[in-house]
Amino acid sequence: MRIITALLALCLAAGSSHAGEVEIVGVEAQKTSAGWRFDVTLAHGDTGWDHYADAWELRLADGTVLGTRTLFHPHVEEQPFTRSLSGVEIPAGTTAVLVFAHDSVHGWTETPVTFSLAD
Repeated sequence: MRIITALLALCLAAGSSHAGEVEIVGVEAQKTSAGWRFDVTLAHGDTGWDHYADAWELRLADGTVLGTRTLFHPHVEEQPFTRSLSGVEIPAGTTAVLVFAHDSVHGWTETPVTFSLAD
């Protein structure tokens, strides 16, 4: 019985991770009068509500979160896709931000994309 339970658990885990981890494929930013606007493009094999890319986040090197863009629904038919976040305040002297992405099964990406703010 334990073998069947273990096999069932493995099958369920494999099915839920079918979409793989979310990938950050593009980042653009523009300084505006109301702070910074970031456009982040993600690619993920969204399978529906059970496994989809559900957020991206901007952080400083020390882990301080500058802004989070929550994605409220799957993008099964729209891959890759770009979503924006405006009004991001960047501390003076900051030369780069880290971009992390999140999906509903794997959590946050382990390796962020470093985006340079140099003009």
